[in-house]
Amino acid sequence: MGVVGMGAYAHASAQDVTRLLAEVDPAAFIVAIRSASDADLLAVTHDAQRGFAVVEGVMQRIGEFAVPGQLVDLDCHVRWETTDLPDVHHVLRLHDGTTTVVAEGHATDLVVHGTALQLLRLVAGQLDVAVAYLGDSISLEGSSAAALALAALFAVDGATPLTGQPVNPRDIDPVQVARALSGVSADHLRSVMASGFRPVILEEIFDRMPAYVNGRKAAGVQITVGFRLTGRPDGEVDRYVLRLRDGQATVLAGEAADAVGRDDRDATVTCEAQDFLRLATGHLSAVTGVLRGQLKVRGDKVAALRLNSAFDIPTAAA
Repeated sequence: MGVVGMGAYAHASAQDVTRLLAEVDPAAFIVAIRSASDADLLAVTHDAQRGFAVVEGVMQRIGEFAVPGQLVDLDCHVRWETTDLPDVHHVLRLHDGTTTVVAEGHATDLVVHGTALQLLRLVAGQLDVAVAYLGDSISLEGSSAAALALAALFAVDGATPLTGQPVNPRDIDPVQVARALSGVSADHLRSVMASGFRPVILEEIFDRMPAYVNGRKAAGVQITVGFRLTGRPDGEVDRYVLRLRDGQATVLAGEAADAVGRDDRDATVTCEAQDFLRLATGHLSAVTGVLRGQLKVRGDKVAALRLNSAFDIPTAAA
């Protein structure tokens, strides 16, 4: 079957949606989703019976929408609970290159609470799972490794459906993170930063920080600041060092950060990882964080504040 626009599903009965989804070419279906607006997709799924048919049809064929190589070596059970449809949930087994919808009762490695729209965007390579999780628009319970594997099954938007470059769920845009964090509670961020997504988020934020240096503000600045980020479930801290030299920033992590002694640092900032995330995305000012005790600075506070001012922090309005 050729390309079928989402409008055909919006005007079909639940029974016809089931038939269309059983017959549609997987690549053509992905193209139809990618070219549809959220309003177009919601027009298909807002009706409970038709929405159930869409979710059921997608789950039954989800392995056909995936990039085949991404399914190899996976062995887990994922439960998808559709939050905008009453009592709609499916358990998916990913095993040895295949996906199968299985009966209730299986122990699950991951439970995802998401909408029918998010399921469609997921298979089309258009859902950034980590950002959605940070923004509290999707809920994940269980294995973060399984969540990352699920997100990486599908070809990224713009790549050829089914055979193109898979989504890299570790590729997180700080501007999108900044937008997602608007209005999100500290408790939710704290829980995310205590999950397996913590290293993914921190590594991506720190890796991208050099790109946000403001050359004019940083000209002539020679500052080295360490960061100790708390909130890990094991009680340990993540350590980073950010060094600014004549408009260029470098980042050191872990043992490399530890190798930069106190005498070689202007200051060390200790804070919860969720407060650092808010600082790095424009939701917490450095001055406010210091005054409230959220950012504890050992050493030269002025140097730490000057370092922060040398960056163009991503914001929700960016």
